[in-house]
Parts: sequence; structure tokens; C-alpha cells
Amino acid sequence: MIKVLALSNSRTGNGGFLETAKPLISQFAGQGKKKMAFIPFASVTRDYITYASMVNDALADLNYQVDVVLPDNAVSSILHADIIMVGGGNTFKLLHDLYDLNLMQLIREKVQGGCPYIGWSAGANIAGATIGTTNDMPIIQPKSFDAFGFLPFQINPHYYNLKMEGHNGETRDQRIAEYVIQNPGVAVVALPEGTALKLEQGKLIYLGHNTGVLFTNDMDEIIRTELKEGDELSYLM
Repeated sequence: MIKVLALSNSRTGNGGFLETAKPLISQFAGQGKKKMAFIPFASVTRDYITYASMVNDALADLNYQVDVVLPDNAVSSILHADIIMVGGGNTFKLLHDLYDLNLMQLIREKVQGGCPYIGWSAGANIAGATIGTTNDMPIIQPKSFDAFGFLPFQINPHYYNLKMEGHNGETRDQRIAEYVIQNPGVAVVALPEGTALKLEQGKLIYLGHNTGVLFTNDMDEIIRTELKEGDELSYLM
């Protein structure tokens, strides 16, 4: 059974790094000595070792061994991992590097074999079908927009739909509506800060107290369904 925890973000409000995510990670992956392969390739402005140290410090009391995945040790780290964790940053760079290092199929097979997958922001984006609903700028061109497809729909992390006075650009809802109009058979799950999707034992559950949104296209009508804590979305699988 595929196990996926797709988190909208690593930091909620003024909270610490992974502070609100840690209880979900602990419940999902379990405690005890586990080897976690942390993939930092979404990072652009922070070096990979520093990023991994932040993860290690945030999860120190869970007793995980955080091994940072680098280009020269990537295959070995992933093969020997008990948990795959993918951090946030720029989704285009993350996917570019995973394709460039020929890691996409390796990770896909590892997770399909039962290894838990945890990702936030960009790491959550690539758990879905494609990265077509990322909020990030395409600072580099990946081989493909196709992602892991653990969740056969689109994810939009950091979701909000604020219309600022005097600003004439599109809102997030308008951008997502463009996607579902162009891709009528594909749903988009929008995850606001502090929320997540958990796939475990074949059940897909929405987690978090903030209201999410499911966008679908029904005969060219955009359907916007609000999501609450505990809602089951297994029908999307």
C-alpha cells in the first residue's frame, strides 16, 4: 500500500520549522530509529547540508536518522531509507534535479513498495500527477512536468484566495479555474497553510483546521467544494 503525507507547508504562521507538521509526521511514519532520506533539491538559496540540519533539529526527539540525499549518494541513500522526505522550495528545480539524476523511477518504486513518502510544499506538489498547479516560477526547465503520481490529481499548496484592493492580477481561484478548464478530467486539491493530505491503507484523508478546496470541472462548470478536517477523499484515487 502506498503511504503518502502531503503537507502544504513547513512553517505555519509564526511557528517554528516543522512545528505543526511534526505530530503528523510522527503519527504517520512512527517513532523509533528510522533512516530518513531527505531530498533537498527544491532549495535554491539554502545549501543542502544546512537544510538537512534544520530537518534533523526539528525532528530530533523522534529519533530519526536524517540522511541528506546528494547527487553522489542519492541512489544508495534512497535504496536504504525507511522514509522518503522531500522538502519545499522551487518545484521546477526539484523536478529538474530528480529527472537529471534519474531518481524518479527509483523513488516511485520505493514508495510503491511500501516506503512512506512525506513532502511539503514543492515536495507535496510532486506527489501529485503533475506540477501544473505549483505556485513557483519556472526558473529551470525539467525534462517533464509529470510528477510521481502517487495521488492521481493536482495539488496546490499554500492556498489562499485573497483579492487585494487595487491589484488587477488573477486570484488563486481564477488560476486554478484556468487549469481545470484546460484539463477537465483532473481535480485540484488546494491546501491552505497548516493542512495536509494523508494516504494510508487505501484511505485519503484531509487534515487540518483550515478550510481547503476541491476544484473540479463538471460539463464546463467549475465546482468548488470546501474541505474540512477529517473529510475522506478516497474517491479521488
